[in-house]
Amino acid sequence: MTAAHEPGHMLVVDDNRVNRLLLTHHLQQMGHTTETAENGREALDKLHSSEFDLMLLDIEMPVMNGYQTLEACRDDPELRELRVIMTSSLDELDSVVKCIEMGAEDYLVKPLNPILLKARVNASLEKKRLRDQQKRWFRTFATEEVADELMRNGFALGGKTVDATVMFADIRSFTTLSETHDPAVIHEMLNGYFSLMFGAIHERGGLVSQLLGDGFMAVFGAPIPRENHRELAVRAGLDMLVRLDEFNRRQEEQGGTRIRIGIGIASGPMIAGYTGSQERAIYTCIGDTVNLAARIEEYTKVAKRPLIIGRHARAGLPADMHIESLGEVVFKGKQQAVEVFAVG
Repeated sequence: MTAAHEPGHMLVVDDNRVNRLLLTHHLQQMGHTTETAENGREALDKLHSSEFDLMLLDIEMPVMNGYQTLEACRDDPELRELRVIMTSSLDELDSVVKCIEMGAEDYLVKPLNPILLKARVNASLEKKRLRDQQKRWFRTFATEEVADELMRNGFALGGKTVDATVMFADIRSFTTLSETHDPAVIHEMLNGYFSLMFGAIHERGGLVSQLLGDGFMAVFGAPIPRENHRELAVRAGLDMLVRLDEFNRRQEEQGGTRIRIGIGIASGPMIAGYTGSQERAIYTCIGDTVNLAARIEEYTKVAKRPLIIGRHARAGLPADMHIESLGEVVFKGKQQAVEVFAVG
């Protein structure tokens, strides 16, 4: 089969048993799998319990008609992007226009022509395939949260003030590693390292907003607000150190070099949003809190501790975490001393 004709999972919604049987028979002959519902309410229950590529929805039904069901889908964030083809014996322009304006993908008049049905179904599946591919491309270069926001609201430069936590992480002595190892080896090592670190961050709800050579910046609490963003960031940092031990064990087994990292975390107000130009932009955060996190990460080299956090990040942590005050430090560019803490 070509990509446009890959089989899909279909939901057929019609109160007439004969219509359901005929439609599912045609769809199954095309290679698709099908489920059925007798009204809109039953259809919504099935849509929330299973994933479908396309719904063929009758208009005139008891309990909940097709218009009401389509409206409910468009008002539900989980179902908003579902492809829907309306089916009806009403061959009226007003009905067709109403369905399309409400967000239906297409409209078919009963009795259904099998050739036309196949063409409309294949076209809808191809649009879904392209949309899914677009999402995957977005998520290659952005986190799921940023990708979903772009798909929902589009792109616009600017930002808003948020209370969040920023993390900077960096590999120690990376310049020396680069000088003494083949670039291909370094490239492969970085890919493996970043995969583990990014996984730890994403699992704690963080967003990797910038890749800075051998280091990166991550944000917790934006674009999706999270009340426990401080704890999530610190636990992500601890997860990263555990994963680093695993990474280094594999490196040694394969004759590679162990690496060390420094992690700096700060919490507080910042501006979060898209910065750059209409042609090229990134989702990131700026402000004094971000600068402090970068300074704390640099200070890990002096303190010789892998994970250090600022005072505001410390304020949001549970009592069972092992935290040690390292005293106050006057960082470059700041006039007042800042108390910092080692974690772990």
